[in-house]
Amino acid sequence: MSERPSGVDLRVSVGTLRLKNPIITACGTFGYGIEFAHLVDLNRLGGIVVKGLSIEPMAGAPSPRMCETPSGMVNAIGLQNIGVRAFVAEKLPQLRRYDTAIIANVFGHTIPEYAEVIRILEDSEGLAAYELNISCPNVDKGGIEYGTNPTLAADVVSTARKISKRPLWVKLSPTVGTIGVMAKAVESAGADAVVIANTYPALCLDAHTRRSRLGSTAGGLSGAAIKPITMRLVYEASRAIKIPIVGLGGIESPTDAVEYIIAGASAVEVGTAHFLDPRASEKLVGGLEAWCMAENVLGISMLRGSIQS
Repeated sequence: MSERPSGVDLRVSVGTLRLKNPIITACGTFGYGIEFAHLVDLNRLGGIVVKGLSIEPMAGAPSPRMCETPSGMVNAIGLQNIGVRAFVAEKLPQLRRYDTAIIANVFGHTIPEYAEVIRILEDSEGLAAYELNISCPNVDKGGIEYGTNPTLAADVVSTARKISKRPLWVKLSPTVGTIGVMAKAVESAGADAVVIANTYPALCLDAHTRRSRLGSTAGGLSGAAIKPITMRLVYEASRAIKIPIVGLGGIESPTDAVEYIIAGASAVEVGTAHFLDPRASEKLVGGLEAWCMAENVLGISMLRGSIQS
């Protein structure tokens, strides 16, 4: 491995959580983290967001689950996971060996389900924060997604806030009327940070069979194609709230990460790039150091919100 550039401070803060650098692996694209330990130096990463955790194991969506698109992909994983209890027993003890912030992505189809997952995790050591996935349908409210209704989203966050002693990050949907309104709602309910944004609803068809290329018909679009759209959401949210923002969407290069930070993000999550290169996040850490050295940027946090009009 080549010598690392020196003299650059990549440390960032996401609320009270201090990270060694702003590069975090996104939920659902890096497994539980431990699966990549033979390929990636996990200690180099700013953080790892593990696969979404539910009360009970979930088998997920039927295959095929992914479809490549121009500058991105559409996926429908269906929230497959081993369940929170198995995660605590099998995965978390291994993750504790690493000097990297571990963030547990949490979801439920009712507010009590969110609460129960967090209660189980609260009794476990080794987690730095929770990321609430509010893009799930609320079965008590006719299937409406928590993430599309500010009142429902606030209810999830306020319930989690009463239980959790750890920082709460809320992963927002990009398909809201005004991102600032949703961000403000979860901030007022007790969120410590927001993650912007989840994937975009999408459809991937086969012209010959006239069927979906996915087993679940529709899915979520991610990758480079969504970066300019999501970066605008980050910018708009940064003008509406005071809590930190973690940017997510189409980050493949050091300049992608820098642009999100300039738009107002404190840190970034890397997702789809891992399907091209499982070492994408680790390489981005080194690339970000080199970029800062070349641009005479002594500290990456100096760039946050520095967009010029």
